[in-house]
Amino acid sequence: MKITDITCIPSWNGHRNDTYVFVDTDAGITGIGEGGLTGQELAMAACIEHLEPRLIGRDPFEIERLWQLLFRGGFFPAAKIGAAAISAIDIALWDIKGKALGVPVYELLGGKVRDRVVVYPHNRSGEAAAGRGQIDELVASCLETWRAGWKFVRWGLPQQGDGVLEGAPAVRMCVEQVRAVRDALGPEAEICVDVHTRLDQTDTIQLLRAVEPYRPYFMEDPIRAENLTSLRRVRQVTAVPIAMGEHASSKWELKDLIEEELADYVRVDVTMCGGLSEARKIAGWAETHYLKIAPHSPNGPVVSAASLHLCLATDNFGVLECPRRPGTHLADAFPVQLEWEDGYLLPPSRPGLGVSVDRDVLRTRYPYRPTPMPSLHRRDGSLTNW
Repeated sequence: MKITDITCIPSWNGHRNDTYVFVDTDAGITGIGEGGLTGQELAMAACIEHLEPRLIGRDPFEIERLWQLLFRGGFFPAAKIGAAAISAIDIALWDIKGKALGVPVYELLGGKVRDRVVVYPHNRSGEAAAGRGQIDELVASCLETWRAGWKFVRWGLPQQGDGVLEGAPAVRMCVEQVRAVRDALGPEAEICVDVHTRLDQTDTIQLLRAVEPYRPYFMEDPIRAENLTSLRRVRQVTAVPIAMGEHASSKWELKDLIEEELADYVRVDVTMCGGLSEARKIAGWAETHYLKIAPHSPNGPVVSAASLHLCLATDNFGVLECPRRPGTHLADAFPVQLEWEDGYLLPPSRPGLGVSVDRDVLRTRYPYRPTPMPSLHRRDGSLTNW
């Protein structure tokens, strides 16, 4: 079997753009992958076009050889845009191999170590409201998902409106949110809060200390991600579990996080870190430090499927991100999606990733839409992370 063509389709999903990659072969088998790096879809598409000549005529089963070629073959190691492009291609190659051998991808990764994978949704955080209304809307959203069977709830750090986010008010509101959700849902619900790299160390420490009594499952991205060693100070002064790592575009970028055990949950992203090939190496490395993976998976049905297979075959797993129930979004473009039951994703028995896609529907009904990334600022006009 040989690779004959590679097609990249950036696609608007109604909220943001996704980036899908199709790898065709002379055996009539097509693999589908997905790249991350939201907001830079056209850059990924150009990178994939640049990489395509290296792959035409190659054996798609030689996944590791091709990964090394794409990551190292340009002399300068791939990072961010290049790693996201490689991730999409890598996922598609695993999909091809599973389809060709007639087995789900998790069988190629060593087989299942669990029978289902617990997931968390995205809850409405009430950012359009103010004061108590913001908290009430969040609690209502969390109660809705909790009663529907989800075992986790999750939301992002609150803003003050009009694109403003100041650290101290955001910390106060977030503490009130966590308290209200815990009171409403009781002790069994697992709570995750995504700080989204929006706070400085001082505000982060105050936030994490204040929410300790409410036992969040983790606080995600509590500080900026460029220098992960800055987590040292935060780590020393709080018992709240920390999740971080979604920005990493290779295992090397996670070196300090894992080796110094600066987080409890490694937020590996299969569409950013180099695909399934790299993600399973990161998971194994984290296992040697007794850290769990909690894959970052906010985009389309393909990243959900690839992440599911990784989690099914990885012992040191915590929880998987799943913004909404599969099948409730993009159902015409992806007629076969994953199965959700009572807060868990179930293992697909279909070969490959276990999802199907209609390329024509993706192109015609969900064309790419140029969309500026959201931004936040302080009251004085200076930029803060979105």
